[in-house]
Amino acid sequence: MDGVVRFGVSLDRKLLGEFDRHIKRRRYTNRSEALRDLIRDNLVGEEWNENKETVGTITFVYDHHVRDLAGKLTDIQHDYHGQILSGMHVHLDHNHCLEVLVVKGKGAEIKKVADALVSVKGVKHGKLTMTTTGKTLR
Repeated sequence: MDGVVRFGVSLDRKLLGEFDRHIKRRRYTNRSEALRDLIRDNLVGEEWNENKETVGTITFVYDHHVRDLAGKLTDIQHDYHGQILSGMHVHLDHNHCLEVLVVKGKGAEIKKVADALVSVKGVKHGKLTMTTTGKTLR
């Protein structure tokens, strides 16, 4: 790593214990790696709030027997074709399907896509997972 800087952090003993348990659960090799990931996660969130170009996934489960639901979901996806890069469709059982869409664009635009899809009657659960293009992170 270029320009590594070491610094000290003061924490309450209980908070540090919780952090160490987090590190163990996530299988980090040291506190520095865990702290770097927490900082990066915060910076990615700021990218979304600042409406910079971002990427993410929209994952949702729906009952394909709901009248015209598949058509409505397809229409919405066509309305936002500029933000949707790719999709995967999985038949979970006789009644339920899972879709995962890879999306890219301004944070606010991607949130609109996710909200439009997840709010359709017959969609049982949906979630937008936000990440970054990685261009601004080290």
